[in-house]
Amino acid sequence: MAIINSLAATDNIFFSSLIEHVYQYGWVFLPQFLTPELNAALLHEAQYEADLTLAGIGRSNAHQLNMQIRRDATKWFDGQSSAQQNYLQLMAKLQQALNRQCFLGLFDFECHFARYQQGDFYKKHLDAFKGRTNRVLTTVSYLNTVKQGGQLALYDEKDTLIKTITPTAGSLLLFESERFPHEVLPAQDPRFSIAGWFRKNANINGVLDPAN
Repeated sequence: MAIINSLAATDNIFFSSLIEHVYQYGWVFLPQFLTPELNAALLHEAQYEADLTLAGIGRSNAHQLNMQIRRDATKWFDGQSSAQQNYLQLMAKLQQALNRQCFLGLFDFECHFARYQQGDFYKKHLDAFKGRTNRVLTTVSYLNTVKQGGQLALYDEKDTLIKTITPTAGSLLLFESERFPHEVLPAQDPRFSIAGWFRKNANINGVLDPAN
């Protein structure tokens, strides 16, 4: 079972346990990852300060809105608030630990707030396709506890359901981006999270990190 309890998110023992589970299973869920103070600050920003807009599918020129596939609203981090800076610093420490222990060559981390209101969903999808993306690991930090709806269903390569995860404040889900299809089931209660990706540098023809 790839579920572990956290200690302190900056503790080397904690990172080692997290990475061991990712290495063994390809995914891990941590019921306690963010401190209550940081979680509260991020949730407040997502609820009241961030200008969230309807999310699309695809990247670059292929980006488009499709309400039949996803209905959440998002806002990419710009690193301007102290809460965002603290979160990005935490993820940078995790990136360093992953590179040091697993030699993944992770180049950077990108993330955005996500809001699901009643009836919103995101159909089953992969965050990366083999050989066609620079996304390596997906992260989902849940900012509020949801009583009804909005669960994330995680599947394996054979499309068998592995786990249905109910969002709880301060928790983190991490999994291999090109390995695990997943979906967000229709929300009943408002659901706030941070979706993120650790990426490799896709240098093609001398162009640094091209969009794909």
